[in-house]
Amino acid sequence: MTLDAFLDSLSASGPPALSPPLRALWFDAKGDWNAAHKCVDDKADTDSMWVHAYLHRKEGDLSNAFYWYRRAGREPHCGALDQEWREIAEALLSKDGS
Repeated sequence: MTLDAFLDSLSASGPPALSPPLRALWFDAKGDWNAAHKCVDDKADTDSMWVHAYLHRKEGDLSNAFYWYRRAGREPHCGALDQEWREIAEALLSKDGS
């Protein structure tokens, strides 16, 4: 899926078939932080932990976010939240290959 197709899917009432971290980004973009968090809260893969870090950064819980960035092997993002969301989405969508 391309980023444009992913963004277009936000007009639907439910997400397309996506991996948990992409599903979390979809719900986050729809304004549902709780549903987004549930998608990655119990996942141990690095992509989910990266999204988990972003979500806690967005929430304002920086110590928790930094914990998840470390677990994901990522440096904490210093830019705007929407820029980080896009960077994560592009990385995960390119990895997905569909």
